[in-house]
Formats: sequence, structure tokens, C-alpha cells
Amino acid sequence: MSREGPAVWRTVYRLLGNRADADECFQETFLGALRLAQRQPLRQPRAILQRLATARAMDQLRRRYRLRKREGAAEWEDRASDDASPGECAEVAELSQQLRDALAELPAKQAEAFCLFGLEGWSYQQIAAQLDSSVDAVGVLLFRARAKLRQKLAPVQKEI
Repeated sequence: MSREGPAVWRTVYRLLGNRADADECFQETFLGALRLAQRQPLRQPRAILQRLATARAMDQLRRRYRLRKREGAAEWEDRASDDASPGECAEVAELSQQLRDALAELPAKQAEAFCLFGLEGWSYQQIAAQLDSSVDAVGVLLFRARAKLRQKLAPVQKEI
């Protein structure tokens, strides 16, 4: 499972955009996989790790979103490339945060299917196998997730 570490890290960091949260989520992912492996043999360790990473990251996004709403917590900053201008860095950070907030408001299965498809590049068949559903159900989940994200991000698109 250790060779899957870089892929798991990219998944959690891409979703969370915060190193401390990504570190915690990364560790929780492997701990969860270890616990699962103790109960039953893992047929597809990479797929299970990616699914656990996505689920853990989405849980963290939801906690962050609820905390920010409840306590008015400070904005979490994104890391942008060193060659980008400060304005571009700020814009990327803001757009990333708005996407994370919108993902946090989606139902869990929709968010997971969207992240696995849109961020990790999984096929409908792979997602269906992981979510224990049909390919058609994955299509419906993705359609609904995209529609909700479009609705939530529409004001952002008008500004751009």
C-alpha cells in the first residue's frame, strides 16, 4: 500500500488545499485501510485507498464548512504556483475555496462520485464498482452533482 501514497496525497491535498488538513486526512486514510485489511483481504487496494481518501477529505470539507458558518472562521489559504502573480494566486484561492464549499454542500455519494470522476479520472464503471451501484446510477449522481455545482457556482461564473 505504500506505493499508493503519492496518489492518495494528491487526492486529499487537491480536495482540501490545506497541508495540515491533508496530512491528517492522509493518515486517517491509511489507518482506515489498515483496519479494513485486518477484517478482510483487500481486493483492490488502490481503489479502496482512493475511495477512503475522497470520503475522508469530503468529511473534512464538511466540518470546515460547518465551522466557518458557525464561528465565522478565517479563510483557509490555498497554495498557488510561485510564478503566478499575487492577484492570480488570490483568484485561484478564492475559486478553489468556493468549489470546496459547494462540494461540501452536496450529498455524500454525489460529492464522492464527482471527485472520483472529475478529479481522479475514474470511469463510470470503476465508480459503480466502488460505490456498489450501477453505471446508470453513477450517471445520475454525476448529473445531479454537476447541476447543483453549476447552480451554486453560477454567481462566480458571472464574475469571470
